[in-house]
Order: sequence, then C-alpha cells, then structure tokens
Amino acid sequence: MNEALIQIGQQAKTAAYQLSLLDTVTKNRILTLFAEALIDHTDDILAANQKDLQNADQMPAKFSDRLKLTEQRVADMAAGLRQVATLPDPIGNIDKGWQNDAGLMIEKKRVALGVIAMIFEARPNVTVDASALTFKSGNAVILRGGKEALNSNLALTNILRTVLKQNGLDQNAIQILHDTSHETANELMHLNQFVDVLIPRGGAGLIQAVVKNATVPVIETGAGNCHVYVDKAAEAQMAVDIIVNAKVQRPSVCNAAEKLLIHQDVAEKLLPPIAKALSDHGVELRGDDRSRQIVATIKPAVEADWSTEYNDLIMAVKVVDDEQAAIEHINRYSTGHSEVIISDDYQSGQEFLNQIDSACVYVNASTRFTDGFEFGFGAEIGISTQKLHARGPMGLAELTTTKYIIRGNGQIRK
Repeated sequence: MNEALIQIGQQAKTAAYQLSLLDTVTKNRILTLFAEALIDHTDDILAANQKDLQNADQMPAKFSDRLKLTEQRVADMAAGLRQVATLPDPIGNIDKGWQNDAGLMIEKKRVALGVIAMIFEARPNVTVDASALTFKSGNAVILRGGKEALNSNLALTNILRTVLKQNGLDQNAIQILHDTSHETANELMHLNQFVDVLIPRGGAGLIQAVVKNATVPVIETGAGNCHVYVDKAAEAQMAVDIIVNAKVQRPSVCNAAEKLLIHQDVAEKLLPPIAKALSDHGVELRGDDRSRQIVATIKPAVEADWSTEYNDLIMAVKVVDDEQAAIEHINRYSTGHSEVIISDDYQSGQEFLNQIDSACVYVNASTRFTDGFEFGFGAEIGISTQKLHARGPMGLAELTTTKYIIRGNGQIRK
C-alpha cells in the first residue's frame, strides 16, 4: 500500500474526529468564509482552470464544458456554500426515542459517517460541493479528481484548506490526491482502515469500475440514461418546451434527457414540431422505424442507442403503442436516474409515478431539476441510483448514519 496514501487516510481520520465535535455555528461561519475566499481568489481559480483547458484542448466539447470555470460558475459555487450554511445541521438530531420494558431510555441519534472518499472526473465544482457537504455533515473528505482538472482542483482545495488553517481547524478535513493515476485510485478503493464510504461521480465506466473493484463501501451515483415520455394527453407546447430544456440546456450532465418516447396516437401531430425544435438547437435524432416514417431526417437507431448515455446533442426517439409500453421500455433501459411523463391526464401521471423504478420521476417538468441545489439541498455530493442508504440527490442527511444512545440506572439483562 502507498505510504503517502496511508498518511492521507490517517490525517483524514484525525480530522474527522475534530469535525465531529464542531458546533453548527462554527461550521456555518467557516462555510461562509469558504464562499468569501472563493470570490476573493476568483482570478487565481480561473488562471488554474485555464491551464487545465489548455492541457485538454483536444477534449470533446461535451467534456470541456464540464471542466470550464467562469466567473459566474465560481460565483455559483460560492452561492452553494452559503446555501449549505443556511441548511439545518443533521448532526446530533434524534430520529426517535423510547423507553423499553427494562426501563432503558433509547435514542437513535444522527452522526457523521467519518471519512468520505470521492473519485470523480473533470468537474471542478464537485470539489467545492463535496467539501461543503462533508464539512457541514461532520465528515472529512479525500478527493481524487481527474487529471484533466488537477490544476483547478488544487487551487480550490488550497483556498479551502487555508481558511481552515487560518481559523484553527485541521486543514486535513479536506484533502486532494495530487497523484491521479489509476493505481492510486485503485489503492484508495481498498483503504478500508481509514475510509468509511467511497462515492464515485462521473460516467458509467468510472462508476462501474469502482463498484466492481472497491472493498470500501460504495454509494453508487448514477449515469443518466433519462427518458421523456409524451403521452396521448400531452399539451403540445409544453412537450416542446420540456423536451428542449431537458436535452439542450446542458447536454453534458447526467440529468439531461437522452431518450424521447411518444404515444402513437399523437406521434404524427407532435413529433414533427418536437423534432424541428430539437434540430434547431443542433440535436441529432436517432429513431425507430415508426419515428423515421414520420420525420424523414431522423437517423436510424440501433439497439445500443436505447441504453447509451450520450452526454451530447444526440437523442434517440421511439414511438410506443401506449403508456404501458413506454413504462416497460424505460424500466428495461433506464439507469434509474430521472424519467418524465408529459400528460394532462391525472390517471396516466399517477400510473407513471407508481410504476417507473427510478430515483426521480416527474409529471410535466424537465429532468434538469434532478439536482441538489434545485431540491433545496444547497449542493449535492452526487445523485444515487442505488436503493440502499441513499437514493436520488444526496445532501447533508445522506452523509450521516445513526447510533443508539442508551441510558440506564443499573439494569442487567435476565
């Protein structure tokens, strides 16, 4: 095992103990100082990010968009920090309390997980989001970002660590690995002695590699093969607006829509204007035979299209017989992230909500709202598509566990 990594783990464990003792007022004050420091050092952050962009000049546009920082994106990160400071602190909350037959007073109390490790790709905002949420929830964090964003991530973590040090706190509450090699990432996946949970955040390949190889407990965050189903009772303009927003606003992120299903009864009427609106925004459409008979410019889809997360201006289209066919298709090919039905029929909406097995299911709204900030969590550590411990956007509560506090007055078990 890498000695440097073991030291990082030991430092994180020590810092996590200090964090567990911090009061909410102190944590909120530090989060506000984090935000101020980011704004004060915006030029330094953008200069570091520019180095990353220059090094990654051959990167496809869908990935460089994730990597790029602007003055507004730095301001957004700072806003996220301030919002986390306003959120209720889950640490110390009592979920429930009772007295058992022996007279013991039992309480179920919220506590931090301890040390959280994160492996993520070229998205510097994850560095700040993860640091904010882990700090507020009393956890130390070990960050391993992609090599493409190394300069940006180092600049951001150095700013946050400096704030901690200046305020008499252990700066090792936030650590980032300078070594971005696969070997070090693999060793981090096996750092059971120090890491309590590992959260991968990125594409399907990264997530599956972590899930298959890690011995540290993993919370699986999701690739987003997200669907929009246009029901026969859909309102035309609403359908166009939602689909364009879900696909086009930011196509490189996991909550962008990748698939469009449309009821056969309205396909001839609604698919042409939907396809035109998407085409006007540069979206390439790939469809089944029925959709191509309606819109000639749609390219033929292959089987792999139905399970692919494009993260690009590409969308696959399928005409379905009815709502049940749409539900069956989605449950077969979805990654369990976010799905939408567009319909003015209440019963159709309810059936969709009840039968779709995904973390977030919408009626008449864009998939782009699957986001910790939009859900009121301030920021998010990731969007979990698994079912144990956490599901959907993970905020502060999902970064805690529980322990039982038991008070007696001399009881012994008979």
